[in-house]
Amino acid sequence: MSNDLTRNDIKKIEEEIEYRKTVVRKEAIEAVKEARAHGDLSENFEYYAAKKDKNRNESRIRYLERMIKTAHIIEDTSAEDEIGLYSKVTLYFEEEEETEEYKIVTSIRGDSLKNLISIESPLGKALLGHKAGDRVYIPLNAAGGYYVVIRAMEKTVDDGTDAIRSY
Repeated sequence: MSNDLTRNDIKKIEEEIEYRKTVVRKEAIEAVKEARAHGDLSENFEYYAAKKDKNRNESRIRYLERMIKTAHIIEDTSAEDEIGLYSKVTLYFEEEEETEEYKIVTSIRGDSLKNLISIESPLGKALLGHKAGDRVYIPLNAAGGYYVVIRAMEKTVDDGTDAIRSY
């Protein structure tokens, strides 16, 4: 499995790995040592919580390193008037008669609560390459989907402000 990432995504992931290795790891090890010093480990909740935090950090480091190793570097190759990576789009949802604004981002930056839509989501995939004024069908599954009308589209660049999701 590979992740579609930009060079800036990889840079941000490398920064997070470095931070987790140099800062978070040291804090976690210190927390485990301190909790261990409290005595009986069989009933020491602080010790188990500290170990869990340490293991969670190490797991995140391995996950991010694997993500970089399997990454597929992508660039926005869309025309100036077409929706591409980092485009801001205003969509009219016909069924709900509502208008929403979204930004198209890579999968690790996708956050539907912040209207950051992944290029791998059904909505993101369907919109890529379309222009303002187009009516686009968004397939959800074999049984159906919905239509949106692209009211406006603005090209933007990766300014690095869209945070990479952390689990």
